[in-house]
Amino acid sequence: MKTLGDVSHSTHWGMSIQTSSLRLARRRAYFWCALILVFSASGLVFSASGARAEEGVQTPSDVVFLAELLALILVGRLLGEAMSRVGQPSVMGQLLAGILLGPSVFGWLWPDLQHWLFPVAKEQKAMIDAISQFGVLLLLLLTGMEVDLKLVRKVGKAALAVSLTGIAVPFACGAILGWFMPESLLPHPDRRLLTSLFLGVALSISSIKVVAMIVREMNFTRRNLGQVIVASAIVEDTIGWIIIATIFGLAEAGEIDVANVAKSLIGTAAFLVGSFTIGRRIVFYAIRWANDNFVSEFPVITTILVIMSAMALTTHFIGVHTVLGAFISGVLIGESPILTKHIDDQLRGLILAFFMPVFFGIAGLTTDLTILREPTLLLMAIGLIAIASIGKFAGAFIGGEIGGLTRREALALACGMNARGSTEVIVATIGLSMGALSQNLFTMIVAMAVTTTMAMPPMLRWGLSRVPMGKGEKERLEREEFEAKRFVPNLERLLLAVDESANGKFTSHIAGLIAGRSGMSTTILQLTKGKQQSRQRKEADAESGVTIEETVKAAAEDSKKSGSKEEEPAPVDITVRKPSETPNEEAITSEAKKGYDLLFVGIDNMKSKDGTFNPEIGRIVAVLEGPLAIVMGQGDHLKHPNENRFNILVPITGTEVSRRAAEFAISLGRACGCPLTALYVDSNVGREQRWRGMRKRRHEQMILKDIVEIADRYDTKIDTVMRSDVSPEEAILMEAEKGGHDLILMGVNRRTGNQLFFGNTAAAVLEKSPNSLLFLSS
Repeated sequence: MKTLGDVSHSTHWGMSIQTSSLRLARRRAYFWCALILVFSASGLVFSASGARAEEGVQTPSDVVFLAELLALILVGRLLGEAMSRVGQPSVMGQLLAGILLGPSVFGWLWPDLQHWLFPVAKEQKAMIDAISQFGVLLLLLLTGMEVDLKLVRKVGKAALAVSLTGIAVPFACGAILGWFMPESLLPHPDRRLLTSLFLGVALSISSIKVVAMIVREMNFTRRNLGQVIVASAIVEDTIGWIIIATIFGLAEAGEIDVANVAKSLIGTAAFLVGSFTIGRRIVFYAIRWANDNFVSEFPVITTILVIMSAMALTTHFIGVHTVLGAFISGVLIGESPILTKHIDDQLRGLILAFFMPVFFGIAGLTTDLTILREPTLLLMAIGLIAIASIGKFAGAFIGGEIGGLTRREALALACGMNARGSTEVIVATIGLSMGALSQNLFTMIVAMAVTTTMAMPPMLRWGLSRVPMGKGEKERLEREEFEAKRFVPNLERLLLAVDESANGKFTSHIAGLIAGRSGMSTTILQLTKGKQQSRQRKEADAESGVTIEETVKAAAEDSKKSGSKEEEPAPVDITVRKPSETPNEEAITSEAKKGYDLLFVGIDNMKSKDGTFNPEIGRIVAVLEGPLAIVMGQGDHLKHPNENRFNILVPITGTEVSRRAAEFAISLGRACGCPLTALYVDSNVGREQRWRGMRKRRHEQMILKDIVEIADRYDTKIDTVMRSDVSPEEAILMEAEKGGHDLILMGVNRRTGNQLFFGNTAAAVLEKSPNSLLFLSS
């Protein structure tokens, strides 16, 4: 006999089963609709192309070209999605899409339609190949942008050992295999050495994209071992592309001799030296200039593509393959301080959504797995996969041992480095186009890349699951997870809207302390005050002896000195915008559109005679959205604006804005080594309150405890005080006087209206406090 609970339970499961069935039916419907769409387009192309053939037309067909793009992008997306859902890299789905649409499956099932959709005519094939070849450069650009040089420096010893042995051992295996390979698999038996070198490269380089994707998917990106694995793949990719570019240069020369080898090596070395010296500055300047001066959409994306193309052409003209130019341009662009996550996502979306499925689809189309029906070629393909896996596994394991890893860590690392993926497909594709690889050998290398890449995720998961986490590593991971949710650690670019007054320099000093902690890119927008501005600047400089830019730099350096020795923040990149004839509010509005995370405002005469904000401040920030830091120095801070003499008081109420202000105060106190006090104020004093007695006291203590925990995360001491018997403004003013605080930092919300107004409490503090003030508005 079923109870009501049994009936409810069975009904719930019945509904779940029905829902799952509906979802499955929908997915099947979507899949079949997509296939019908592809084949319908193919049928239209077949008919159109047949008509053109009867008319004797030999020119390339735009319809065929669009149908090819449709098929590759759509099928690549569907199979990529399917592979992602089963824990495999989506790039493998795109490669398999090409294999399915090529002679291996589609050509075997419906050869006539496959030949019409993907004709072998050079003129027609050149159209889709052009997209594919440009896609190669974009993929290498993206790979270079993912290179984290800071991470490489952090785990340099282990990463270098793993990458060197991880390349040397499988490269030797591939070269030896190529030297003893039957002539039937060689495109040119008289150039066996060149084929051997290509084969060695194809077996030795791991795919940084696949490795990073799996490590990230398993939440191992910040683990010590995960960082070693990714850093090793980065170093390996960098060394690998230098080797590849050199070999490509030899292939283009047509023969291997001392002169050609010297030319390729000297050209590569000269390009690398020039890129990381003069080229780095040119790239940084070009990206910043485009971002700051163009008003049209996506100027930085265009600049990045121009830089990539220019560097690719440079390597071509010096006798090195274009792949090296595209890869190194990505490394330099990825280091640019102006490159925000938003811009990176835009470029990444363009490459991943369009160029990647086309390139890997074309690689799959070129692959003819039907050759593996011949037992000899099948055995040789299996042998190639085995040699590649054993060589890579052994090389990485030995490197891990040399680099100081434990046996379990070295084992997991060796499992992760065996993924070939996109890198080998790119190498094989270029090798085939250059005549260094035969069609059969190309197919075997692609089969090796697919097999090792699909085997890597479960192997790496198994290996990583056996690696225990140490106490120090656990504490670091908890701290990083904590910082990822905080306000200040996620700031990337600061904008300072200041004049040359003492308050402007005081504001710049605070901004420099914040920027120096993590190397935030900072732009100084010097505001004008009409005809008096020039005289004012000269008087201020003569009085203090330093400029705004020097103030920011000095404060940033002071902030770095106060950090721990383990931290190595990047230098603060400072840009100065000279005063213009444009009104201040227009200048700030125009500059703010270029993408900033926090705006500091500090000018002379911040407060009017009636105790409210100067109307000019209201006009400056009226049309701006996003976080603001309004700074008003008073007393000794205006006499000595460049000194780290703060005693900070931050009122908290338990709201999100007060929590952000507390985080900001902790970061500022940590940067200058100044005393901090968190004051709990009850904004409901004088009103009917919900909590009474002990429950209220417990609530206050929880709020203060939360702030203390934030400070503890940064090894910063903070005192706490509770005042709930007086109004908030009275509590703040009384505590500031009692504790000798000279800087009050308040989290506030902007109110709508013609004047800048942060609420009654902030207005009272602004009017009555003799201390310096910083209002942080979300």
